[in-house]
Amino acid sequence: MRHKCVECCLETRMPLSNFDLKRILKLGYKLECFAVKTDGKWRLKNNSGQCVFLIEEGCGIYPHRPEGCRLYPLVYDENLEKAVIDPLCSYGHLFKVQKNDVKRLKTLLEKLTEIRF
Repeated sequence: MRHKCVECCLETRMPLSNFDLKRILKLGYKLECFAVKTDGKWRLKNNSGQCVFLIEEGCGIYPHRPEGCRLYPLVYDENLEKAVIDPLCSYGHLFKVQKNDVKRLKTLLEKLTEIRF
């Protein structure tokens, strides 16, 4: 389901897996142009408070966006220790969680804990 909403692209803290990094690097972007490393983990970079890939029409790399962006608004709640719909998402109530979505989120979390380059 795709909406015109870009709230999740503002002040993003979207983590990047090694696979995400490699996929975006293959598009010709330099690592320092789209990613920032904090606490030993890579995240999407913000430019003037928004994701560096956000353009007027939406995501400028939509077919190549990070896995976390693909799964959003499904997120992992550390306090509840389970996958939940992000309560901050305006369209969260329209998202129907499938078993495969939860499996993909679990796989992403495993990738994010791997050794990073």
